Amino acid sequence: MTAQDSATPSPAIAVSGGTLLAALGVVAFSLTFPSTVWGLESFGPWSLVAVRGALAALIASGFLLALRVPVPERRHWGGLAVVGGGVVVGFPLLTTLALETSTTSHAAVVVGLLPLTTAAFAAVRTGRRPSRTFWLAALAGAAVVIAFAVQQSGGALSAGDLYLFGALLVCAAGYTEGGRLARTMPGWQVIGWALIGCLPLSVAGAAVALSFEPVRLTAHGVIGLVWVAAGSTFFGLYVWYRGMASIGIAKASQLQLAQPVLTLVWSVLLLGEHLTAAAPIAAVAVLVCIAVTQRTAG
Repeated sequence: MTAQDSATPSPAIAVSGGTLLAALGVVAFSLTFPSTVWGLESFGPWSLVAVRGALAALIASGFLLALRVPVPERRHWGGLAVVGGGVVVGFPLLTTLALETSTTSHAAVVVGLLPLTTAAFAAVRTGRRPSRTFWLAALAGAAVVIAFAVQQSGGALSAGDLYLFGALLVCAAGYTEGGRLARTMPGWQVIGWALIGCLPLSVAGAAVALSFEPVRLTAHGVIGLVWVAAGSTFFGLYVWYRGMASIGIAKASQLQLAQPVLTLVWSVLLLGEHLTAAAPIAAVAVLVCIAVTQRTAG
């Protein structure tokens, strides 16, 4: 065996490493809502989102500069704007506003519908036509989430639910456009350039929001801010895209089925929330619907 052969990882090792990276991404994403609740102890919702985006953009800038990544071609700027508007600004802002009145367990169940929403956006954007079984499962998942939201809100959708459903739409659009761009550039560069593109808006937003919203620094608040910026927004997406590139979208998406359930666990362990009987039942029902779509989307 030559030195070159010994230095080349076997396919089994590569797959194992990719699975680990994708799993780390799922764990990072599952901590987003509890970390946001912690961050709201110290910052107002607008301040938290703006500072989060600015910090994540600075981290992304360091990586892109260190690796001397060239600026994307002008034809990709529109797509990056959609990614930034959906994933960097829209989803964090709407979910943060929702978490002022909704519990993390409630939000986890509603946002557990994100894979189905993304699939619907992708079908429209790419022109692919999933099977009838796929759409029946998608509609069933949507019905479960709407019924859960209405039941938890006392018979009508609350403002928090409306924020969460809006977050689903903008994030699905951002994921879909990011997936399209990831065909021409590494996925982590997609989120990196989207963050940098939003940096002027994040800095301006932070300056305005911090002047109106009081800041009361606590250990939880600082940890929450650092995690949603460095952990969820940058590290999570970095390892998620790296893992997805290694093991494939289909296998990676199966790992993401655990995300809503993990968030329910964190809501109990980190926030001391008491789950209603409907929360885990609804979460499992949504996971079943997503699993069906994964098998029939092909």
